[in-house]
Amino acid sequence: MDNRPVLTVYTFRLYVADQHAERSETALWNLRHVCESRVAGRYMVEVIDLGSRPEMAEEARILMTPTVIRTDPPPPRRVIGVLSDHQRAALALGLPDADVPAEADTET
Repeated sequence: MDNRPVLTVYTFRLYVADQHAERSETALWNLRHVCESRVAGRYMVEVIDLGSRPEMAEEARILMTPTVIRTDPPPPRRVIGVLSDHQRAALALGLPDADVPAEADTET
């Protein structure tokens, strides 16, 4: 039996109006930067282009883009904007401090 702790994996959905727009690319870059500094190797990002999938906006109750929703671990957390303030974005998305060892961030 394996008694090693299961590390928390963070899952995000980034809703954008046009995934090739500068604002969308900036939001994606910032999200990845924050994740790499806080939970490197333990995150997944799905980009949803509402220009090609507009039905997803209503389903997820998206009012503005870009919007990031952390879907896992629960509860969901939502941030609107390009995430240029990395510290505030990390706090709003519930990411652990950069100096917390990964072993301390486990699922219970």
